[in-house]
Amino acid sequence: MKDITLAKGKKIYFASDNHLGAPTRKDSLPREKKFVAWLDSIKDDAAAIFLMGDLFDFWFEYKTVVPKGFTRTLGKLAELSDMGIQITYFVGNHDLWMNGYFEEELNIPVYHKPQQYLINNTSFFIGHGDGLGPHDKGFKRMKKVFTNPIAKWFFKWLHPDLGVRLGQHLSVNNKVISGDADATFLGEDKEWLILYAKRKLEQQHYDHFIFGHRHLPMEIKLNEKSTYTNLGDWISYFTYAVFDGEKLTLEKLEG
Repeated sequence: MKDITLAKGKKIYFASDNHLGAPTRKDSLPREKKFVAWLDSIKDDAAAIFLMGDLFDFWFEYKTVVPKGFTRTLGKLAELSDMGIQITYFVGNHDLWMNGYFEEELNIPVYHKPQQYLINNTSFFIGHGDGLGPHDKGFKRMKKVFTNPIAKWFFKWLHPDLGVRLGQHLSVNNKVISGDADATFLGEDKEWLILYAKRKLEQQHYDHFIFGHRHLPMEIKLNEKSTYTNLGDWISYFTYAVFDGEKLTLEKLEG
């Protein structure tokens, strides 16, 4: 379990599911500018920022090539990282193919699986959320294909103009890949991430479970001491979470 101690007046921010580039780069540009402005607004009190996956609607790293665009976002992340703000990235189902670019260029560690943190003696279980729990079966099948070393090897030999265009097309149009075919609350007894969190609590206590993926802002009490939070998205809700060292709150960007 990774340990973080917040200095007085500092906070930790969590955001997920921007899907920059969808449905087109031009259409997502206003959302990108809003996100970058938000990053700039929190830089004075942010000790750490957790980006919880699907920042891009499609991302694939060739050996010497990354997808074109997103200059404002990458530049702002580089600025905040250079300022000493600890930024952590969890891959989602749209950016499974990260392979060193964020670590090398932005000094941002990237995780492909959930991680556990102890922040000011408060325990957190953090991940994007895709493929967890008893459901999400369609994506689980697709993920096995997309993460298969042989499939990735063949894909990387496509010319980037063809590979990125194909990936963007599938990402925008295939709801199995997107994982958001049913962006409505299913009820506590059917939400697979809630069921997953409750199962984890049978093994170990966590004060907070934080996920993205579902595109719905949610705060659900799992028991008297544990809470499940879903971060929503930066498409319809523009929501994010803030931890001030004592309390976690789910907030909405206004304006």
